[in-house]
Amino acid sequence: MSINLNSSVASNKAKVLALGKAFPDNVLLQENLVNGFLRDTKSEDSVMREKLERLCKNTTVKRRFTVMSKEILDKYPELATEGTPTLKQRLEIANPAVVNMAAEAANACLAEWGRSVSEITHLVYVSSSELRLPGGDLHLAARLGLRSDVSRVVLYYLGCYGGVTGLRVAKDLAENNPGSRVLLVTSETTIIGFRPPNMSRPYDLVGAALFGDGAAAVIIGSDPITTIEQPFLELHTAVQKFIPETHNVIDGRMSEEGINFKLGRELPHVIEENIEGFCKGLMNNTGLKEFNDLFWTVHPGGPAILNRLESCLGLKPEKLTSSRQALIDYGNVSSNTVFYVMDYMREELKKEGAAEWGLVLAFGPGVTFEGILVRTI
Repeated sequence: MSINLNSSVASNKAKVLALGKAFPDNVLLQENLVNGFLRDTKSEDSVMREKLERLCKNTTVKRRFTVMSKEILDKYPELATEGTPTLKQRLEIANPAVVNMAAEAANACLAEWGRSVSEITHLVYVSSSELRLPGGDLHLAARLGLRSDVSRVVLYYLGCYGGVTGLRVAKDLAENNPGSRVLLVTSETTIIGFRPPNMSRPYDLVGAALFGDGAAAVIIGSDPITTIEQPFLELHTAVQKFIPETHNVIDGRMSEEGINFKLGRELPHVIEENIEGFCKGLMNNTGLKEFNDLFWTVHPGGPAILNRLESCLGLKPEKLTSSRQALIDYGNVSSNTVFYVMDYMREELKKEGAAEWGLVLAFGPGVTFEGILVRTI
């Protein structure tokens, strides 16, 4: 389906001009996770082992990347000891690690973009994995050689919807500052929440079976120079919405032992109850009516969320192929993951008969929905 929007309006819409991604060196194969994790945390409980084995199969994840290594555990054995104050040690590892990954992803993105780093006017930095002053945004700007008057925005501790929030903020910056080029970077590591399993904290096992580390970067601008830049998505309408009285469904608390997460079983149900109205709101005033006429770039929080989304919206199985593939290949990498889906999706959109319009979606603490109506270029 092709929608003819007013060209004078559409011309100012922000575009995604380039994309890059990066991962730590340590590859974690899901088939080795149970033995490795229980060995590293000195856990011998058979019930724990059985539950973790079941979770690892249910996630559909095959491979992840991780900052955690034998060298780190040898240097900081207290990370695998229950009840030990380790926030200082975790930040000693996480703070430089997230900037290292962010710089690698940004450099990959800049190389694809093909213009000088001096032409980046804004930096949007997203992470739920570091904590310091000045923040990773300034460390990254210095590492990349961004000019000293680059305008910086930091988005901390948004969780899984942070990448789409970053896109929404970058879209606004690009459209309201003619000629600007916004570098959006996300970077995450699970070091901040790594701990030995405990049956009183069942979500720790979900995290061990599902989450991974990595970084991503995109460059956003509203007026591409087509002789140099190669835009592939146009960002049309961006909406954020929180669902009232659901702020306890996803709960994260920082303590001296790192960050502790609690995920309510009702999360897939909350998404299922609210997603249809949210998506229809994004589609208003465009003439789009059928969900299967769109392409879907959805943050894969886990297979249960994707399954509920597919079922309640009546999506054809192939509509979530890119989301499922990103989950298989990388796990849930929090704010980054939507960009790994987007990277797969841009290849799908090159095929004959691909949809012109789509939705970029993510869900996280709040419960918060982030969505952007997008168009291929």
